[in-house]
Amino acid sequence: MDYQELLHDAMDAARATKGRGRVADYIPALAGVDPGGFGMALATVDGEVHGVGDWEKPFSVQSVSKLFSLALVLAHGGDGIWHRVGREPSGNPFNSLVQLESERGIPRNPFINAGALVVTDRLLTLTGDAAESVREFLRAESGNPDLGTDPVVAASEAEHGHRNAALAHFIASHGNLDNDVDTVLEHYYGHCAIAASCRDLALAGGFLARHGTRADGIRLLSRSEAKRINAVLLTCGSYDAAGEFAFRVGLPGKSGVGGGVLAVLPGRASLCAWGPELDAAGNSVAAVAALDAFTTATGLSVF
Repeated sequence: MDYQELLHDAMDAARATKGRGRVADYIPALAGVDPGGFGMALATVDGEVHGVGDWEKPFSVQSVSKLFSLALVLAHGGDGIWHRVGREPSGNPFNSLVQLESERGIPRNPFINAGALVVTDRLLTLTGDAAESVREFLRAESGNPDLGTDPVVAASEAEHGHRNAALAHFIASHGNLDNDVDTVLEHYYGHCAIAASCRDLALAGGFLARHGTRADGIRLLSRSEAKRINAVLLTCGSYDAAGEFAFRVGLPGKSGVGGGVLAVLPGRASLCAWGPELDAAGNSVAAVAALDAFTTATGLSVF
């Protein structure tokens, strides 16, 4: 396949969506991003990389980081995390507190904010530095030693993170956090506020396309663990619009309110698309359109 041409066609589909969404403004540091930006990258399992548009421009990864924190927890501590967080779609906004009340502090899945806080707590216990563990992994897999947390975005999230603090305190009240709430929040914001490009994330997501094997050939996860992450990405990775994402794109994927979407073609490649304008669920309008165009044109999906 001519991946470069396919990416250009996908970019055309993305640009046709301009003005159909809104940049995230509940995190003030993200509100000033150019709404017209777009980039897309594809990294094959052999390390070949293609890109179009702003594919090397860093953006705030936000919830895309959650798949990496989960992978590192599984790599360090096995599947015990599944006793503390579920694997089902929430059907509610990503920052909702509603289900925690009835489900006794056990978040519905690891990709909503509540679930990601529990995963961050576990990673902090296992490694001593959850945020740095995610940064180190992304640097190694992307080959970008300069990749790091944007301190302005992290501070903005912390200053306006009352709902995340409420989630963390509620989880802690049910005994589902091992570390101090403020410390967990600090590390959570630290990995969500990482700035990375489509190129960086496409390369970093390659371990899921390679069924759990890192870029250097070392196994991070078993094939079964990689399969399970991909399954949860498909059903829970795009907030409460996971069904729409599966319907249109047909790939496991994780979105973030910074406008990025990382998707996985198991056995073949990983893709990352970025566009800051979001739909009502918090997913990038342009990125989803681009991924939709790519899988429609190629016939490549998990279905």
